[in-house]
Amino acid sequence: MIPYGRQSIDDSDIAAVVDVLRSDWLTQGPGVERFERAVADYCQASCAVAVSNATAALHLACLALGLGPGKLLWTSPNTFLASANCARYCGADVDFVDVDPRSYCMSIERLEDKLIEARRIGRLPDVVMPVDFAGQCVELSRIRDLAGEYGFKVLEDAAHAVGATYRGGMVGDGRYADITVFSFHPVKIITSGEGGMALTGDQELARRLSVLRNHGMVRDMQHLQRPTDGPWYYEQQALGFNYRITDLQCALGVSQMQRIGDFLARRRALAKRYDRLLGNSGVTIPWQSPEGQSAFHLYPILVPEAAERRRIFEGLHAAGIGVQVHYIPVHQQPYYNALGFRRGQFPEAERYYSRTISLPCYPDLKESEQDFVVETLVNLIH
Repeated sequence: MIPYGRQSIDDSDIAAVVDVLRSDWLTQGPGVERFERAVADYCQASCAVAVSNATAALHLACLALGLGPGKLLWTSPNTFLASANCARYCGADVDFVDVDPRSYCMSIERLEDKLIEARRIGRLPDVVMPVDFAGQCVELSRIRDLAGEYGFKVLEDAAHAVGATYRGGMVGDGRYADITVFSFHPVKIITSGEGGMALTGDQELARRLSVLRNHGMVRDMQHLQRPTDGPWYYEQQALGFNYRITDLQCALGVSQMQRIGDFLARRRALAKRYDRLLGNSGVTIPWQSPEGQSAFHLYPILVPEAAERRRIFEGLHAAGIGVQVHYIPVHQQPYYNALGFRRGQFPEAERYYSRTISLPCYPDLKESEQDFVVETLVNLIH
């Protein structure tokens, strides 16, 4: 089976993990800070906080930005469940903004329309979470302008976009988002096995994230609320979580960061080759914004007819090609139906979903395998 995505592990990655196994630190040791620094430096960010997975990072980011009962987060319906669920974990309400029909990211026009109506009825969002779908950055500068006008915080779900660029800078550099979250799941750009990271330019937000990932505990004397009993002293100042990442995972992450340039170059080359091979096939290839470079976590196509999508999908699987669909719109899930969301509310996301298939795209994909994917796809369409 040719999967739609997979990790790329070499001997240097294995050696890095073995070195940690032979060291004195397995969990919260110096490797965590090394990984945080490696990603922050690469993205030109001030602060980075590594956690157990990207869902944990989104949850902590919501808490750090003040989401709770009575508060409201808006996100894209074209995303993984975690983008919406993280606000529900905080007791906050969730709503969605339909997607742009070219990028499949949050539509700035629909966002602005929704903000105008929300101001009229007195229910503006506290946090807006755009999603950098498939590795392409959303139009963050325009969202930042709207944040200044309407008073919301910007939480960028960049789980797909480690290494992507936008307007001459790296995604995660803190120019436009209050917090940016990355994922290091094995199918993402780099992997730490599981893992996530929140990047921010705000030192106080970074401190809150660090405290919340470790049970809400504080040991730093300058932040204690009571006099210390001794060098062993700690305080729980908030209801935090055990969202810690381990040195084992971070060693793999640091090693993978040494090859992120190669990973990105290969993904972009494969995407360009797909563009060429599929140019006259009848499928819609992913549009790319001139504002930056995608990390190409995914290569999502649209098949010509929604009614043919399942047959094509199953035909590809029968040929040993493990394509996937990203994503079922979140508002169509039974949990969100119970909250009042209904089919038809976000038509662009629904139209995109009805025709999309994600083709294999990962650094170790061979060109001969890519040729087989394209040949099989074209034969199924025609």
